[in-house]
Amino acid sequence: MRIAHVRERTAPAGSPWRLAAALNAGDEPARWLDLEVARRRAVRADPRLEHNAALFRQPISTLDAHLALGLRVEALGELLEGFEPGDDDDPASLDGGDLRFGPPILRPPSLRDFYAFERHVATIWARRDSPVPEAWYRLPIFYFSNVSEIRGPGDPVWRPAASQELDYELEVCVLVDTPALDLAPDRAEEAIGGYMIMNDWSARDLQREETAVRLGPAKGKDFATSIGPWLVTPDELEQAAEGRPGVYHLAMAARLNGVERSRGDMAELHYSFGEMIARASAGAELFPGDVVASGTVGTGCLLELTGGQGPWLQPGDVVELEVERLGVLKNTVVSSQR
Repeated sequence: MRIAHVRERTAPAGSPWRLAAALNAGDEPARWLDLEVARRRAVRADPRLEHNAALFRQPISTLDAHLALGLRVEALGELLEGFEPGDDDDPASLDGGDLRFGPPILRPPSLRDFYAFERHVATIWARRDSPVPEAWYRLPIFYFSNVSEIRGPGDPVWRPAASQELDYELEVCVLVDTPALDLAPDRAEEAIGGYMIMNDWSARDLQREETAVRLGPAKGKDFATSIGPWLVTPDELEQAAEGRPGVYHLAMAARLNGVERSRGDMAELHYSFGEMIARASAGAELFPGDVVASGTVGTGCLLELTGGQGPWLQPGDVVELEVERLGVLKNTVVSSQR
């Protein structure tokens, strides 16, 4: 199942997002099901649903609101499975070409970004003429990013005013959709509601100054994080399973202005998402809507590809991050803030 926040491209500015599920397979689903229209239709057909199931009791607005009710992502599958399409003008069935997509989770309570791809880590430490710290091989390491500057597919991104070195980072992230505390790695995957692509935009010059004092990153990262284009539930990835909890053989690529610059595979993760979530939940509760990210895949940023010398992203550049089975996350760099 693929879940997305959508609205018509011609909708007035500020129109609310609607929650939809893909009706067909493929990298770019052509039709999407408006889940609130499907809910109302199901209740009209069987009024008992409103009394017997929380999913049907009140309107479906956003995934954030759905999770706040204590429902998991997979519960939405009941609407998709029971849907019977009508004619071509069926208001429940939406043409993907007419839609704009938002972040799959609009306001995550937290965002933890790990450092889990060894090839990327080794390259960065080699630039410092140092080996990878021994602790990295013992502990999945993460930092907290800023949840107030989440971007969706198609949203513009600008570099901070004090920076001249804007970079992309090709990552995969997961959505936690149930409370989790002190999970074991072999059980932690059960807390995953779905997978998304993430671009952890980075201002390298600001980041360089912050990390020089062994603290951060902060202003080097907090200005934008893109996620999307939709949320893909774990069952859609089963055929690509690598064998470790939460890890799949999924090709990852980054294109800059249509030219491929980065390529890797999610299966190159040193730490599985099960291990990452176990570490994140150790002594601290995770909540529905929390996002946990992998860190940059090897070759997945300009910092690696250019040895830290640039050239860096400029206004007008189009960055496309593609992960097999997860879609394409596309954003354009613009010259100024909103």
